[in-house]
This record gives sequence, C-alpha cells and structure tokens, in this order.
Amino acid sequence: MSRIPWTERTFNFDFPVELFPEMIERLRGTPARLADRVQSFASEVLTRRDGDRWSIQENAGHMLDLEPLVDGLLNEYEAGAAELHAADMTNRKTYEGNHNEQSIVTILDRFRDERGRIVARLDSFAPELFARTALHPRLKIQMRLVDMVFFQAEHDDFHMTRISELIRLFT
Repeated sequence: MSRIPWTERTFNFDFPVELFPEMIERLRGTPARLADRVQSFASEVLTRRDGDRWSIQENAGHMLDLEPLVDGLLNEYEAGAAELHAADMTNRKTYEGNHNEQSIVTILDRFRDERGRIVARLDSFAPELFARTALHPRLKIQMRLVDMVFFQAEHDDFHMTRISELIRLFT
C-alpha cells in the first residue's frame, strides 16, 4: 500500500484542547521509541539509501533537524503571533546535515536532549496557552498550540513508519 506523502496530508484538529497532556506524552516518547527501533542495527543498514530517498539515519537526523523549528513555533505561540513561520520544505538542513557520516548514538543523544527541552517547555505552559491559535502557513488554517503538538507527533510517526519500512526492506 502506498503512503500519503507528508506534504499531501490533511488534518482535522477537532479534538478538545484538554487532550494536550496526551499530545505532550507522544512527543516525550519519541526519542525512546526511535532509539529502541534503530540502535541494534549495523551502520551499513542505518546508512543505506532506498534509491535517492533518505536512509534510516537520515530520517532520524531529519527529526533532530526540526527541533529548532518546533522551539521557534513555541516562541511564536508564547508571543501571540498571528501567523507561524514556515518550515523549509526543501529540507536543506537535512540534505546538508551529513547524518550518514555521524554515529547513530550521536543523533539519538542529540534528539533526546533537544526533544527533552521542548517537552520541558510544554510542561511549563499554562493550560490556557494550548488553546492559543495562529495561522499555519502551509495548511492555511488556524492551528491551536495543542494542534501544533499533535502535528509534530504525527510528523514523528510519519518518519518512524518510514524507518520501519526501511528496516523491513534492508534486513
């Protein structure tokens, strides 16, 4: 079965804002799930590409690369911005990141640390902040902070699924 590309996905953010603790937990759990999924494989498996598509390690590196974007979005929600800044849809940072030249341990450690900072920030926010909205530039919809957290958790799972596909393909 073919997957829906990330840029073609649509979202319904019709759940109650009070689900923000569950959304935070999804983000909190990703570093452990990622480490559990990839750390037992040899570098040859982790860095192997499927044609011109990212390797397992590059997918993990991409997840790390987006943490500053998420941090910036949190700043914008805190500041009451009307519109969120756009992500670099060319993924230049990932393509230039040379993630296959790094150790998986380094990527996993950095992702755990960066995600830990994001989750700590979210844990410190007043519940009312999760209802604050801003325009998402690509989706062209008003997105609450809780929706942005859900969106990021979905992005995590999108890449975790791709990693699982590559593991099945290469092992």
